[in-house]
Amino acid sequence: MTLDVQFITMISMTAGGFYLGMALDTFRRLSVYWKQRVLLVYVMEISFWLMQTLLLYFVLFQVNSGELRVYVFIAILLGFAMYQALAANSYKRLLEHLINVTVKVYRFLVNVVKMIIITPITFIIQLIVTVIVFMAKLLWNLIQYTLKIVVAPIVWISRIVFRMLPQTIQRKLHKIAGFYSTIKNTCKKWINNLMSKRR
Repeated sequence: MTLDVQFITMISMTAGGFYLGMALDTFRRLSVYWKQRVLLVYVMEISFWLMQTLLLYFVLFQVNSGELRVYVFIAILLGFAMYQALAANSYKRLLEHLINVTVKVYRFLVNVVKMIIITPITFIIQLIVTVIVFMAKLLWNLIQYTLKIVVAPIVWISRIVFRMLPQTIQRKLHKIAGFYSTIKNTCKKWINNLMSKRR
């Protein structure tokens, strides 16, 4: 390995250590969002360090074909120490600012989506449901009114004809009507009991 390659390797790995400090602070700051889930914590930790290792080795491979030397690790530690000493506090403040801006933008977009899309769609659906229920009630009342108009003369004529019948036939019809009324009430009770059990 030539001196030029060694020098570029040192610079690259120092920059890699500096980047590693930034990435670690970013990861630690964002880890509060999943720290309550133990399994996810382990998965994220392993994924983070595996990704950083692969990324640094990829940079090393591009610089010196992936040759590992002691000074490579020293350069990474140097870059990490430089970050901690010179830029950690400033980067953390910048990171907090970026997170706050991102959260505000996200909330703004959510409110815009609710205002422009969700709220109008909800209003339209409620309006359609209200109109359908109103029309159904209106139609049902119309049907009931029509049935009353149609049935009223039939009931009136039936009562006149019933009064004209002999007493024996009237008593038989009363018995038949009572029998059907008993069956009707029994069916209603059975249906009500069945519905109450399902509830």
